[in-house]
Order: sequence, then structure tokens, then C-alpha cells
Amino acid sequence: MGNSRIKNLILFLKILTVIFALSSAFALSLSCNEVSGADSYAINEESKDDAEEADETDSNMEGDEIVLPQPETESDISLEEALSQRRSVRSFSSEELSLDQISQILWAAQGITKESTGARTSPSAGALYPLEIFLLKSDGVFHYIPDGHKIIRLNSDDLRQKMVQGTLYQSFIAEAPINLIITAVYERTTSKYGDRGIRYVHLEAGHTCQSILLEAVALGLGAVPVGAFDDIYVQDLLDLPQDHIPLYIVPIGYPKN
Repeated sequence: MGNSRIKNLILFLKILTVIFALSSAFALSLSCNEVSGADSYAINEESKDDAEEADETDSNMEGDEIVLPQPETESDISLEEALSQRRSVRSFSSEELSLDQISQILWAAQGITKESTGARTSPSAGALYPLEIFLLKSDGVFHYIPDGHKIIRLNSDDLRQKMVQGTLYQSFIAEAPINLIITAVYERTTSKYGDRGIRYVHLEAGHTCQSILLEAVALGLGAVPVGAFDDIYVQDLLDLPQDHIPLYIVPIGYPKN
């Protein structure tokens, strides 16, 4: 009888141990879910805050507004022809580009292709669109606004020659009638994706740059992507907000024969 009671007591204790372990695991699971939900909420709130801050930053970049001509969605050159003809061009004639050409290039970079969703020509992780495009030409510095397809003049000075100083003295930047500066506001993407978002931003910049290069070919122009420059110098020269980090400079114009 004594042995039987001891065995029953041991079995009872084992059952209690199992019940306690299961209860602890269940409680831990609930706790993790609560933390995960809180983190998700925090990320969403941060994204909202960052978006509001970005809107405030953009609104500070005010100037004369120029509505661009509507872009064409058909051309006489195929995608395959544009790909086969794309070459890096570093020698440009002084011939100015028309507003129609500039409109087409900016649309290719970040133009809206579906008004109902705001989808653009370049894919963007989470449709967060961290890139901001600036235009540098003889009559000033302009900021491209995809919504409404327009540019805002931020400065009336011709800064192309000064830009050469910040790009290891690549003189063709001053020769090109226009330069596009692709900048990134990383927080728009990293607020959702964390450090992985940095990679997504860089991938998006590559998509955008290639679209610019192919559009240049389609318009009978030449272009070259430039990555060798002093980031801080470019930011200061263009008076960009601190969170607008330059990634590419793309000189564009008619190739010099």
C-alpha cells in the first residue's frame, strides 16, 4: 500500500509539472503576441510620423511652380533598341533641352503611372517612395513633384560649374544642359523595414537611374550615372534638407559629335 501511495504521489506531481509547463508556455506566447503587436503599432506610428515630417520638409522647399507638359507613353523606339543603344556619354553639346524633353525624363524617373494608387514608373518597397529628384540647369535648381507632374524652382543660380568641384572635377557635369540629382530619404523605408530598408532604397535608386538612362536614349540624348562625389558638398550646394542623401548625379544632353 505504501509503495502504491508513493507511486500515485509521484504521478500526481508529474501531472502538475506538465500542467505548469503548459500554462507557462501559453502565458509566454500571449506575452510575445502582445509585444509583437506593440512593436507593429510603434512601427506604424513611426511611419506616420516620418511621413508627416517628410511632408513638412517638402513644404519648406517652396518656390515658383512650373507645371510640366504631359508625358508621352508611346515612341518610335522600342525598349530593345533603347537597351542596345544605351552608352555612357561624357561629352555634351551646349544645346538646351526643351521643357517637353525634361518633362519626359522626370516622368521616367518617378512619374505617376496610376492616379488612383499613386503608383510610379519605378517599383518601391512598400510603395513608400523614398527618392526625391532634383533638376540642375542653367536657370536654377528645381525639385520634381510627381503629384501634379510639376517642378518647383528652389534657386535661380546656375550651379553646374560649382557642382564640378564636388565631383572630383568631372567637367562634363558643367557641359551637360541638365543634371538630375537622385536623393533618398532613408527613414521613409527604414521606418518599416529596419536596416533592410537601406538595401531597398539603393535598389530603387538603381531602377530609377536605369529608367532615366533609357528615356534619354529614346529622346536621342546621352547620359551617364555619376557616383563619385562629396555627399555633404552636394547637399550644401543645393541647400538640401539633411535627410535628403544624394545617391546619383545624372548629366543629360545631346552627345557632342
